[in-house]
Amino acid sequence: IGDLVGDDPDSDLAVVRIAAPELTAATLGDSHALRAGQIVIAIGNPLGFQATVTAGVVSALGRSLRARSGRLMDDIIQTDAALNPGNSGGPLVNTRGEVVGVNTAVIQGAQGLAFAVAINTAKFVAGRLIRDGRIRRGWIGVAGQNVGVHRRLARAYGLVQDSGVLVVSVEPNSPAQRAGLRERDIIVSIGGKAVAAVDDLHRSLVDDGIGISLPLIVLRGTDRLELHIVPIEQPHAVL
Repeated sequence: IGDLVGDDPDSDLAVVRIAAPELTAATLGDSHALRAGQIVIAIGNPLGFQATVTAGVVSALGRSLRARSGRLMDDIIQTDAALNPGNSGGPLVNTRGEVVGVNTAVIQGAQGLAFAVAINTAKFVAGRLIRDGRIRRGWIGVAGQNVGVHRRLARAYGLVQDSGVLVVSVEPNSPAQRAGLRERDIIVSIGGKAVAAVDDLHRSLVDDGIGISLPLIVLRGTDRLELHIVPIEQPHAVL
């Protein structure tokens, strides 16, 4: 029996402390290094059948999925590894045995449609839950996905990365709309920190930036724009 350290319904994750010093900790990988087509293995207890192993491939990256809390989770891994009720919370591992995701959902009635929270997201959430017992999130009102930035454009503007977050939608009356953010903009920096992926944006919108005007660097076409945005706290946020 374990003790609940903290839970985060917005990412469908929780941290449980158990007294089991004889267990070996799993090796955590880097979900940002995943590519579509890579082989992955899911481990869990589907329908009560313990320690069941299924294999498949990474079908897609950067998916969005609605959590039970109502929040839209971004940077979700889609896989065709067979998952069933009971797989949730189990690891999704690569061929090196590194955990790259936490299995979270399956589309009932569909074949080969299963999803996992990226391990980079899980590591960040777990760290905050262990430290604080909860996560206080900022909200700017956009849905986004990872996208590459042309290297020549990245060099021209002195970016330290060749990727960012593509704005898919902007919520009405949100901080993003008030800041002038538009669909198809690419966010590459917020609060002076580089944004190479959705995970980076999530990390920048936790705790410290809430209620503070932050510089927001975006690429709009071939132009570089500096906007200013004030994240607010909202329990069931998109981003």
